[in-house]
Amino acid sequence: MGAATVLELQAGELHLALAPDVGGSIASFRRRWHERAALRELDWLRPAGAEGLAERHPLAMASFPLVPFCNRIRNGRATFEGREIRFPPNHPAEDSPHPLHGIGWQRPWRVESAGSSRAVLTLDVPAGPAWPWRFTARQTFDLRPDSLMVRMALTNEDTAAMPAGIGHHPYFPHEPGTRLTAAAQAMWEADEEVMPTRLAETEEVRQLRRGVRLADLHTDNNFTGWSREACIEWPADAHGPERSLVMQAEAPLDHFVLYCQRGLDYFCAEPVSQCTDWLNLMDRYGPEALGGARLEPGETLSARFTLTPRW
Repeated sequence: MGAATVLELQAGELHLALAPDVGGSIASFRRRWHERAALRELDWLRPAGAEGLAERHPLAMASFPLVPFCNRIRNGRATFEGREIRFPPNHPAEDSPHPLHGIGWQRPWRVESAGSSRAVLTLDVPAGPAWPWRFTARQTFDLRPDSLMVRMALTNEDTAAMPAGIGHHPYFPHEPGTRLTAAAQAMWEADEEVMPTRLAETEEVRQLRRGVRLADLHTDNNFTGWSREACIEWPADAHGPERSLVMQAEAPLDHFVLYCQRGLDYFCAEPVSQCTDWLNLMDRYGPEALGGARLEPGETLSARFTLTPRW
């Protein structure tokens, strides 16, 4: 099959590589500049390697889209207004009964247009037993000399109302000394299968509000009441000078997932519109704690977030 096709965008010193065949993913987002006649490179997202691109492995990418839902659905089972969801396990590396991340990350996307600094990718998914609604999705990537803006849209193309979630799954480098600041109201505590059990204002919530060294965290949790802004700070090191990146999102990306595991050289800070297993928890907790949307036929859910590096 060969390595995946990669689209290269550039604006000033910022470079963006997209892998449409690999779930409409971002393959890399980096700065390239000259220093004393030498070409330097600095990655703002964990870059996809040659092996990941050759194997078309979305979990090896820098970021991938989450449609038509984010996070997990318990045992892949839920009902919505008379239709049953029967989603099979879909994790390529773990034996888990809880499917995750939706459908878009495991399908090739079509390149609708591509220029020097802007690209549009689209996806059309027919209804099936796993997700009994037809939908389309669109991603627009606008690269500027100082930032990357990603617009997402999810449209219900079916004849009945559809539940919907939307988001992105960026992987950031976790270098020694990396700090993260992100204000939220509460965190979903989770069981050993990463399924939510209780909503609380935890110590992790308070640490993130103040700003915390990532080495002091061990999380795979959803946060509610997110301010829609997160700041990542890296110290000066062999990779580059002291630097930071601000992620800003717009509604409905009111929720935030932080995957930060000890010993890994990356972490995930994900802007999302709904929490894990929201369909099965809605009767108990309601939309404020869980998010999620209901789309009438022809209705579109859209979202936008921006990554702004500073150096």
